[in-house]
Amino acid sequence: MFADFLKRLTAPAPEPLNDTDARLALMALLVRIARTDGEYTAEEADQIDRIAAQRYGLGPFEVTALRKEAETLETEAPDTVRFTRAIKDAVPLDQRISVIEAMWQIVLADGQRDAEEDALVRLASNLLGISDRDSAMARQRVIQKA
Repeated sequence: MFADFLKRLTAPAPEPLNDTDARLALMALLVRIARTDGEYTAEEADQIDRIAAQRYGLGPFEVTALRKEAETLETEAPDTVRFTRAIKDAVPLDQRISVIEAMWQIVLADGQRDAEEDALVRLASNLLGISDRDSAMARQRVIQKA
């Protein structure tokens, strides 16, 4: 099912993703962040669902289906760099900060900041063209909203 998607994602010069594929790539990146510390908790899955519902206006069944697809894609997908590149190509710079905020929501969902999760957010931020300072400000906004 994901073979064509992954082939396009890993092409030497990938074309920008359509909205559906960009949505799936973002959700798979969030799943990857949630799994980075070796524990994929119910709180993290619930947070991914909330992000998908708010970001895309999806209902509960659609959200669950999208997360399940993202979980499968994350398992089959190559490295984080390719995910991030696909998101960077699909999302304008001024909207990428919301991607970073979504990542911080997942990192903080279980109430614990893990070094591996922090490192992955830093990597993804840099690959998305978001500075460490802007990422830190995004994290603070997420903490204040919680």
